[in-house]
Amino acid sequence: MRCEEVFREIYRRDPDDTAFCPYRISPLGAHIDHQYGKINGFALDRGIHIAYALKRNGVVELKSLNFPKRAQFHVHGIPEEKAGDWADHMRGAAKMLGEAYPLRNGISAVIEGTLPVGGVSSSAAVIIAFLRALAKVNGITLGDWEMILMAKAAENRYVGVNCGKLDQSCEVLCRKDHLLYMDCRDDSCELIPAHPAMKPFRIAILFSGLERSLASSAYNLRQDECKAAAYSLLAHAGLPYGKFADTRLRDVPPEVYRAYRDRLPENFRKRAEHFFTEFDRAEKGAEAWRRGDLEEYGRLIFASGKSSVENYECGCPELITMYNIMTETEGIYGGRFSGAGFKGCCMALIDPDKAGDIERSVTERYLKAYPHLAGKYSFSLCDSADGVAG
Repeated sequence: MRCEEVFREIYRRDPDDTAFCPYRISPLGAHIDHQYGKINGFALDRGIHIAYALKRNGVVELKSLNFPKRAQFHVHGIPEEKAGDWADHMRGAAKMLGEAYPLRNGISAVIEGTLPVGGVSSSAAVIIAFLRALAKVNGITLGDWEMILMAKAAENRYVGVNCGKLDQSCEVLCRKDHLLYMDCRDDSCELIPAHPAMKPFRIAILFSGLERSLASSAYNLRQDECKAAAYSLLAHAGLPYGKFADTRLRDVPPEVYRAYRDRLPENFRKRAEHFFTEFDRAEKGAEAWRRGDLEEYGRLIFASGKSSVENYECGCPELITMYNIMTETEGIYGGRFSGAGFKGCCMALIDPDKAGDIERSVTERYLKAYPHLAGKYSFSLCDSADGVAG
């Protein structure tokens, strides 16, 4: 790994250890985890690597191979407000870990991401990998759910992204060749193995060439619109409701949505429509996966992508173009935006035997539409993988 080589160049010694967290994709259940929906997910065999060594003075010294400038802070002197740079994720992680456990030691670390930033939850992955490293040098062992919730809190409370638990859960709980099927209301989950009769597939990650920041996008606004839709539907139906911040579309019975959806403002109706149809797709997808029906599973992924464009209204022109190209490309079972969908990448489940033709066709058509992104666009083939062990 290059992070180990760079560590040696900087510190003239070997790192004490390395930490790794995989990236993730969620083929179904997009944009509904924060509304306590159900999700499908995989961890990928690519992710964030951190080469690190203990620092007994409590200082955390960080270098990223993906971003300029080093960062430094003390485990007992983390600023209350974020700095607005790439290292906020590590500051937030250290802050959450320090609130739960006494911290004495810091680390020197070099961080390396193995896919372009955007759409595969690199933010959650770098937080989890860093948590593992900082916890280890302080003699702390984190359980799976403790790590998931601590990483989520770092993004919610420090970085300022109102994400749900989808990213962290996939990156910690997933197992190779299994689909993670999780209910985000009660955190119940199942790992469904690939059916013996299922056709082979690989996971393509198609990076648009555009980077994005969730906190500066419409990501948080979409969550507020979902809550507003839920609040309005409960009120129209005369059902009890509590604080706005605690309201979710999962609180609304489907029959209430069907009865009162026409009373909602158009934007709120569209967000609710996406939630209820995506919830259904996540359930049907788990069953299609269970019986080995990859064609049906792919059809549901394409339908999810369509709803993300039309109802959730995410997706920049570049990603929408890429999605449309994928729907017309032979050998792609299903594909959609990955992540928030405002920039970043698309994911697709593809026939491995047609991978070369798919790459050539999609790349040619996409770069014909956006020639200025040549050199920034990329196509990567991945496989499912194990998530992080606590």
